[in-house]
Amino acid sequence: MSFCPITVTIPTYRRSEQLLKTLRQIQQCCPRPDEIIVHIDNNDYETGTILQQIRSQDREFADLIIIQNTVQVGPGGGRNLAIARAKNPIVASFDDDSYPIDSDYFARLLQLFETFPRAAVIGSAIFHQNETILPDEYTANWAADFVGCGCAYRREIFLQTQGYVPLPLAYGMEETDLSLRLHHLGWGILQSPWLRVFHDTRLEHHNNPKITAASIANQALLTYLRYPVSLWWLGGVQCVSRVSWLARHQRWNGILAGVTSIPGLLQQQHHHRQTVSARSLLSYLQLRRGGTSENPTLEVP
Repeated sequence: MSFCPITVTIPTYRRSEQLLKTLRQIQQCCPRPDEIIVHIDNNDYETGTILQQIRSQDREFADLIIIQNTVQVGPGGGRNLAIARAKNPIVASFDDDSYPIDSDYFARLLQLFETFPRAAVIGSAIFHQNETILPDEYTANWAADFVGCGCAYRREIFLQTQGYVPLPLAYGMEETDLSLRLHHLGWGILQSPWLRVFHDTRLEHHNNPKITAASIANQALLTYLRYPVSLWWLGGVQCVSRVSWLARHQRWNGILAGVTSIPGLLQQQHHHRQTVSARSLLSYLQLRRGGTSENPTLEVP
């Protein structure tokens, strides 16, 4: 059995079956992470009881760290608490239904962080149900964003950003917000198909009216919290664009709720407001549109 100095964090809520599958997949990796932290949200005592039983009965999970939360902080809030608790400088992030495809995933992750010291976050190639899993390629490129169900952070840098804004439904806000703040601080986000993660879902939940509403309100929240006032008009254009996209795809349910929820959401999250510079924002948006020639290629050792 081989271990490496990486902490794995997983937020979960009432999905114990998927969570146990993910944990077992991670434990089959070689080397495996020497610390796993699971954050259980919003009084989900059923999942907590199941994990505690497994921890006491299966020595493979004897060192599993469980954070049981009595309030709802969402996946981002759960990641914040787990990363703050982590003992290692590199923290790998998964959802309760995502896990590495390659058994040496964590060894690859450590190599990439060593090779690219400017990377604050390294994102994986994510594959879903009914998708073809592409071969792993020993390449990487700088990107604007990442996906939280298959990435890893430099813990020290993550904590400098104060982490995610804790939202029950963070679609359109969570990773984008953190990516923008990291860009403002001068750090990079690396994407590499050499890291492959399977997300065991068809993403059908994205059609949920609550998620539709959240995706609109969260765009307005991102604008309010991070954009300088001089560029609020740009955030307004992005909100209109989001509504237009939803309408074109016949996702009418949730649009009105999303728009009307904006004032209350901004007031509720006002204390998180910390804007970036106009230069950082425009530079980030350019990178998001692919406006960079940086494309580092890793050399096989």
